[in-house]
Amino acid sequence: MSYTALYRKFRPAEFEDVKGQEHIVTTLQNQIKANRIGHAYLFCGTRGTGKTTVAKIFAKAVNCEHPVNGSPCGECAMCKSIAAGTSMNVIEIDAASNNGVDNIREIREEVTYRPTEGKYKVYIIDEVHMLSIGAFNALLKTLEEPPEYVIFILATTEVHKIPITILSRCQHYDFKRISIETITARMQELMDTEQIEVEDKALRYIAKAADGSMRDALSLLDQCIAFYLGQKLTYDHVLEVLGAVDTDVFSKLLRNVIGRNVAAVLDIVEELVMQGRELTQLVGDFTWYLRNLLLVKTSDNIEDVLDVSTENMMQLKEESDMIELDMLLRYIRVFSELSGQMKYATQKRVLLEVALIKLCVPAMETNQDTLLDRIRAVEEKVEQGAGVAERVVYVNRDAGENSRADRLPKPELPNAIPEDVQEVVKNFRAIADEASGMLRGYLKKARLSLGGDNRLMIVLPDSLSASVVGREDHVAELEDLIEKKIEKKVSVEVRHVEEGRHFEDTFVDIEKKINMKITVED
Repeated sequence: MSYTALYRKFRPAEFEDVKGQEHIVTTLQNQIKANRIGHAYLFCGTRGTGKTTVAKIFAKAVNCEHPVNGSPCGECAMCKSIAAGTSMNVIEIDAASNNGVDNIREIREEVTYRPTEGKYKVYIIDEVHMLSIGAFNALLKTLEEPPEYVIFILATTEVHKIPITILSRCQHYDFKRISIETITARMQELMDTEQIEVEDKALRYIAKAADGSMRDALSLLDQCIAFYLGQKLTYDHVLEVLGAVDTDVFSKLLRNVIGRNVAAVLDIVEELVMQGRELTQLVGDFTWYLRNLLLVKTSDNIEDVLDVSTENMMQLKEESDMIELDMLLRYIRVFSELSGQMKYATQKRVLLEVALIKLCVPAMETNQDTLLDRIRAVEEKVEQGAGVAERVVYVNRDAGENSRADRLPKPELPNAIPEDVQEVVKNFRAIADEASGMLRGYLKKARLSLGGDNRLMIVLPDSLSASVVGREDHVAELEDLIEKKIEKKVSVEVRHVEEGRHFEDTFVDIEKKINMKITVED
């Protein structure tokens, strides 16, 4: 016999097996017990929450010869024929592929005939929002005054697309997303039945990834079990199969973003890409991680609300002390915007890297919620002895004016430029041509200045270019190329021109000065 998927094998056969929809199940059972059965029902809710399953159980219950507490017995001939899909009393229609007026006219003709067996003919119309306007209009009269032996059950994931004239003729039931606890408990129950060993942490992650859908959870569980057939299913196995990322990686990523370490952040992305992680899911999970951090940052005694382990809670509390609230809110905004862009993007990695660099380099953004972080970044540079005064712009949007810190006087030319640095400047373009591909492209836009005793300063036009050239491996590559060319060691420092300023406002153009000297000598 062929294998049956878990969600089909364990589809509930009676109301007691339906999880997470007790408010609906109890109401339907009471209607059956009191013989107060309606003629039209509308089941709404996201995918995999039990709409079609409950509709089938209800169809069995109203036709059951010996109902038990409003639930089908499962033993009588009617229950067995409906379960097997051979009963003429239960008609399932997929409105996605049968959405025309003619399809509804067929139903109108069929309802005139009484059921050949049992009490009711039950029409289950799935994805009913896909019906055309003409089909809805054709359904109206039958839906309003059907024969006493006909019940309509309409199921949809998009209730807002259904005409109000249809809505007003139905009893409306909203199927809720199923909680992580309920899905986890159900999966554990099924794994005990199947005699498969699974870590609780693995089941909880699958339940979270299912986003309230029991069917999605069982499909994901099926996928993970198949990959590690015959082995205990662990949390790490689930992460690997689903292309997901452990929270330790998110912690490492966040700490490097807070430290504004662009090179380390890009290295983490490179590592995740090489591991085959799904970047869209990564963005969603990291946004969720930031949300948890926000709750820890703004609330006391949040342990009962957050679904995280004790170790992760300690980690979140430590990180909440490392980050300011405005920074965290900006991070969440940037990644929420990114989530919407990732779905249809062809270059997902590029979008992710740009978003992370934005977090590290707040000067790249002009949004109002970035101002505090931009000022904070400037203060950090000053504290680290950056050596160059920064221009801080305070934007008053109501007044529409910019007020600026006083500009420093124009930098003066140094009396003497070290010979080693002069030698590098004369050969710099030749050295740059020997650099690796990406670095060579960025160096074409570079200008040269003096960074102190025997130190060459490479100045880029913007912070993004500087973050790439300033990577540890790129600086090391440049210093090696210089040493090979002039046979002397020269330290390289990478800077960038601040937004709104010109190169000459802050830096001395030593390339121009040295070239002028060469011209005079010739």
